[in-house]
Amino acid sequence: MKPISTLIVISFLTFIILIISPYLGLSVTTDPEIQNHILTQIRIPRVLFAFIAGSGLALCGMVFQAMFNNPLATPFTLGVASGASLGATLYVYLGLSFSLLGMDGSTIAAFSGALIAISFVYSISHFRRGFSSETLLLTGVAISFFFSSLILFTQYLSNVTDSFRILRWLMGGLSIVGYHDVIQLLPFVSLSVAVILWLTRELNLLMAGDDIALSRGVAVQHVRYLLFFVTSLCVGAIVALCGPIGFVGMMVPHICRLLIGSDHRWLTPATLLFGGGFLVLCDAVARLIIAPAEIPVGVITTLLGGPFFLWLLIKFKAQST
Repeated sequence: MKPISTLIVISFLTFIILIISPYLGLSVTTDPEIQNHILTQIRIPRVLFAFIAGSGLALCGMVFQAMFNNPLATPFTLGVASGASLGATLYVYLGLSFSLLGMDGSTIAAFSGALIAISFVYSISHFRRGFSSETLLLTGVAISFFFSSLILFTQYLSNVTDSFRILRWLMGGLSIVGYHDVIQLLPFVSLSVAVILWLTRELNLLMAGDDIALSRGVAVQHVRYLLFFVTSLCVGAIVALCGPIGFVGMMVPHICRLLIGSDHRWLTPATLLFGGGFLVLCDAVARLIIAPAEIPVGVITTLLGGPFFLWLLIKFKAQST
């Protein structure tokens, strides 16, 4: 199937998911006024929120895999999500409350943590002996474990209320009322999407290696720094508002590559649509599986992502031997 045909199919399926998802489980009441309130103030904002967050996480995973030419590179395996989580956790623990240029303090804290994490990973993985994807991945996992231990330590020191709040947030969730969080998240993800779409040619060349990219006129370091910035901003905003939702950035780009190929001119919009639709679908399952209670959506994505990660490890090992 041609890439344009595949993209049309993905767009159609995503549209169907977005239309159907708000109405799933809506029959808990027969009162039209209550149903209308649930639909307009809870379900539709939640679906939009899930779509934006899923798109952002999937695109960031795609970018990291292209930049480092490593199929296991994602915001979570590189420690970016853990850094963002630590920043947001410290914001809660210290009882901070501020904003800057319209950005909520928790988003700024999460963005700072994400940027620090990716800076550590990139610097350490290039130390002395140069760069290798294996060193990058191991460094990311080590940084992730270190930041996760600091999160647990901070949670232990917190009072009961803050400790439960941090625990619930760490599971990843999309429970919102109204459009405030949607409006707050949209600019960060939109900026990231715009930059990534602008750099699709550069991403294709980075996949071929730094030497080839340099020979074709790509300012490799400048492109990497710009992508580090926008992906850290995107992941930081998503983690601050949703909590860490794992494996979306790993699963979606790989599935889309199988469907549409590795050309980022097609892969980027496909990943955006598929990632958004995927998280909306996971959130619908999280809402319905033990209704009227719900499971944090991060639990659902992790249950799916764990086996997928093992499959990738086996595949990666087979290709390297």
